[in-house]
Amino acid sequence: MPKAKKRFSFLKKLQKAKKNIFSHPLLYKLVGLLLILSSLIVLTYKLPISKNLEKSPIVINEKLLESKETKNIPVRILIPKADIDLKVTPSKVVKGYWELSETTASYGLGSGNPRNKSNTVIFAHAREGLFLNLKDVKLGDTIYVFTKDKWFRYKVNKITAVYPNNIEVIKPTKDETLTLYTCSGFYDEKRLIVTAVPSG
Repeated sequence: MPKAKKRFSFLKKLQKAKKNIFSHPLLYKLVGLLLILSSLIVLTYKLPISKNLEKSPIVINEKLLESKETKNIPVRILIPKADIDLKVTPSKVVKGYWELSETTASYGLGSGNPRNKSNTVIFAHAREGLFLNLKDVKLGDTIYVFTKDKWFRYKVNKITAVYPNNIEVIKPTKDETLTLYTCSGFYDEKRLIVTAVPSG
């Protein structure tokens, strides 16, 4: 019996010691500090990004888009339902990439022109005041593209997301097509593609 009492007493003291340790205010402070530090590390750590992704939204092949025509190019794009109304500036191909404007939408030089049987490509950053609202576009929405002398109406017929190395979406097409794209997905790993066809 004395041994049993001693064992019981020892277990009781051990439980009390554990209780005191885990209820100590300092322990909660340390745990809280560790959680805060972990959160800061997660928030400030920059995931590795390919230089290609930083340089341009989509990798292109210049040979697919060779064209010397610069007349009748888009100068403005309007998507009423997405509250997008932007100036469009021409974007040259530099080292296999279309340059990307920081302040306007960009028209890919070498892609098609409105009312030509080809693929007119317009793109912009997914930022406030640019193509951030492109994600709100729905099938059937109307898009207006303006040149210096005319305006053209298109109807959205397809919305998808692709990886930057998918150049199929910007290839020349047999029929007149308007292709819009911007960044999308976790850490901008994909490209949101909106295609449209002439309407009226």
